Amino acid sequence: MSLPNTITVDGPAGSGKTSVSFAVAQRIGYLFVDTGAFYRAMTFLALEKRLNLSDQQQVTALALHTHLDMTPDLADDGRQYTLLADGRDITPHIHTPTVDAHVSTVAAMPGARDALLDVQRSIGKRGQVIMVGRDISTVVMPDADLKIYIDASLNERATRRYHQRLETGDAADLGEIRAGLEQRDTLDSQRKVSPLQQASDAVYLDTSAMTLQQAIDAMHQLILDWTPNG
Repeated sequence: MSLPNTITVDGPAGSGKTSVSFAVAQRIGYLFVDTGAFYRAMTFLALEKRLNLSDQQQVTALALHTHLDMTPDLADDGRQYTLLADGRDITPHIHTPTVDAHVSTVAAMPGARDALLDVQRSIGKRGQVIMVGRDISTVVMPDADLKIYIDASLNERATRRYHQRLETGDAADLGEIRAGLEQRDTLDSQRKVSPLQQASDAVYLDTSAMTLQQAIDAMHQLILDWTPNG
């Protein structure tokens, strides 16, 4: 059976695209690539070097002169991937509250996005990858073999985030989470640089009424049903 060599997955925040895509990648033996991690990496490195994050020239120069790569879990600690910066494993450092607070600034910089675009494309061209992002099918890999847009209703996405936070012991307010996701949707869809949108040739997968396992099975089936000629 022939599987698509490059698979891209877009979707709004909280849609489940990351957890679903990672599980499917494990199932079919593909590399899982979270493109958002590259912006987190540059944010961490810029903060580590005490750069001014409002200085686009400095951050872009850092992105241009840093060799980033993404590999499977080299540490065997359950992580979804290992992110290397000039050969150094920085994966544990890119999901901190400090990075969370500043990553949107870096992600909005055209120069930094252009520099990281080349990195993401080079990894995608290796093949046997499932790449996840908010502009992955429209900007990063427009020629991907299979494009999937994973979606869910705002209420369902908010409910999922709410339960995730409760499970980790964090304080959670459903109304605040819903408002935050709604604001994120607006920002992502209306931003000038690489706005979130469904590619015209992407397969739409609505997971609103699905459990996680059902969503994983549904995406896997889309891959199995794929044919080279569409």
